[in-house]
Amino acid sequence: ESFPHLPAPEDVMIYSYNFHSLLRWSPVRADRGLVSYTVNFKTGAFNHWDEMNCTRITQTVCSLPWSLKERRWTVVLRVRAELGNMTSDWVETDPFVAERNTTIGPPKVNSVIVSSDSLLISVTSPFGSEAGDFLQYHVSYWENTTSTTKKETKMSNTLFKIRNLKELTLYCFRVRVELMTYSDFQLLGLQSVPECYRTTIS
Repeated sequence: ESFPHLPAPEDVMIYSYNFHSLLRWSPVRADRGLVSYTVNFKTGAFNHWDEMNCTRITQTVCSLPWSLKERRWTVVLRVRAELGNMTSDWVETDPFVAERNTTIGPPKVNSVIVSSDSLLISVTSPFGSEAGDFLQYHVSYWENTTSTTKKETKMSNTLFKIRNLKELTLYCFRVRVELMTYSDFQLLGLQSVPECYRTTIS
């Protein structure tokens, strides 16, 4: 049914950050007219291609609809170029599972309360958690001196304390989140930028 006169889209990739997922590809050039694109999807459960909210679009990006927001589903997408009655071949993505293939950003540091021997840190998760999620925060901290011996601690709360610090000393820390799921799969997120605070005098 297709007239394969158009080149197929290239660089077809699913980008996913904090479970917001997009399909992107490189534009197809044609001598006459504006090329449009159609994206289909299928899930691991049903080997059947369905249309999504990206039929005959001119942009080279398509957001995954909410119906595909189940993190544990296996999803395959495909895209083709169209111009008049000409179409390209379909290009399929690799199977995508958000729970395994998304990139988790750094947590947001809301506040830091400094005392003589501790830092009390409040953070927010970079994404909304779902039932069955277990989040762990990895905190690495170090004295901001010539020796950069780092210590790491893990917490499951969004409010935690780094203890046993020296007074009047500058300490820096970074936080990242680890998502542990019911399937015992672990996904480690990106680290926050270092923040530094000087402890007070007792």
